[in-house]
Amino acid sequence: MSAQPDVTNRAGLDSLAQRQLLAAIMQRRTHRVSRGSSVEAGSMSYTSSSPRAPLSELEEAILIAITGCTGLTMPDRPFNDPRNHEPIMSKPNLNMVGRSAGSPDNAQGTHFFLINDSGTYFLRKLPPGEDGQSVLDPDALVARARMAKVQLLDHRIDVPAGDRDFPAYLDSNRFLSNLPGTTILVPVVDLSRQYINGMMYLLTQPEGARPTLVDDRNFYRMAGVKKWVKQGFLNKDLKLPLGTLWGMRTQIEADLLIQNLMLTADSMGLGAWIHASIGPPVLLGDPKFTKRYGSMLGFDWVTPPWKPTDIIRWHVPLPRYADLRANPIGLRRMGEHLIKASCPPNFPTMSDAVNAVVAEKFGPNGIYSDEALFARIYKGQFGERYLAEASKYADDVIECTRDICNYIYNTHGRFPAHVEAIHVPGIWLQAHHVEERYYEQYFRNGLTDAHRDHDDTWHGVH
Repeated sequence: MSAQPDVTNRAGLDSLAQRQLLAAIMQRRTHRVSRGSSVEAGSMSYTSSSPRAPLSELEEAILIAITGCTGLTMPDRPFNDPRNHEPIMSKPNLNMVGRSAGSPDNAQGTHFFLINDSGTYFLRKLPPGEDGQSVLDPDALVARARMAKVQLLDHRIDVPAGDRDFPAYLDSNRFLSNLPGTTILVPVVDLSRQYINGMMYLLTQPEGARPTLVDDRNFYRMAGVKKWVKQGFLNKDLKLPLGTLWGMRTQIEADLLIQNLMLTADSMGLGAWIHASIGPPVLLGDPKFTKRYGSMLGFDWVTPPWKPTDIIRWHVPLPRYADLRANPIGLRRMGEHLIKASCPPNFPTMSDAVNAVVAEKFGPNGIYSDEALFARIYKGQFGERYLAEASKYADDVIECTRDICNYIYNTHGRFPAHVEAIHVPGIWLQAHHVEERYYEQYFRNGLTDAHRDHDDTWHGVH
């Protein structure tokens, strides 16, 4: 049965709104086989006679909305230490807009790409809609999805048809993933910005609880903080390796958003499948793979200059292998930075990158200078009070962070050094209309009522 022609009405949205959360969680199952796909599986082989059925614009718009802004969040945290009533830093957030999943300091480092039959798109993060705008208004959902989509390619990004083996695809995934008619959502995470912000937050701990950062890739030497230990700002007996910090947990947001997408797609009666994506270096266009696969998404990369110490620090034996440490630092389209990591050459120095993060928060145009924003969050005059009473980063915290970040870049030739600037979790979510006959033929509980009723409810096709 085809999902076309599409009929855009409220029936599908109303059905989704009535879906119970517990039922969605308990009945969540992966459906890998998209409509129009055949499966070679011995005695359970299946040949589809159905045409491909791409998602409608509204169906995709709902999924796009799940990745984006969902309103404003709340800085509901204490301003003072209850032990001594001393002020504590209570302005850690990098954003005050809400999302359907949390992230450390609301950093929201996760960006999404969308792939469908019409092309490959970057999804912009849109500001909050007007207060009171219904999340279940189909026209508003479609309009915001159109504003979010930035077309990068006029085709579905993929490797050549005959080259779907590893490192592009894994095992059986290559036969069902990223096929015509499917929609793919790919998370990519900028770790660099929160690396800086998280480092500052870490250094706001009380006296005696601020750790000494050491470099586990440089014989556990101090990571540019010797003077701060001598001054007593950092606790020399409380050591924290940079490798232990890794990405400051910033990548967890992507996992949570992918699960939200899975539950939403399944509740809509779509097939949904979280699985290994095209290998991250291949997908982003790592220079080591461009000869075989092309530039793919075409990210900017930097390769640190090789140093003899890299033999010990990073096990890179010779200069010709320096690209083993190539680091993705952003994505541009027609000169515009769609993703811009907080590191050189995007900034002249790491000090400039740190200053930019501080300015985004506390500068004249920073979020904590936007009184109108906090008037939308708080009742009455409480927004003004929060901005006046809640403390920000002290100067020594910012200066110490600059020293650490400059040490990392100067020592290792890239920032961050112990993790990528742009991290790809290596998974994506595929949403599609399911091949119903396949599931009805072979499985006892292959479909939910949402799947069986989907065409009728969402497309008016009986």
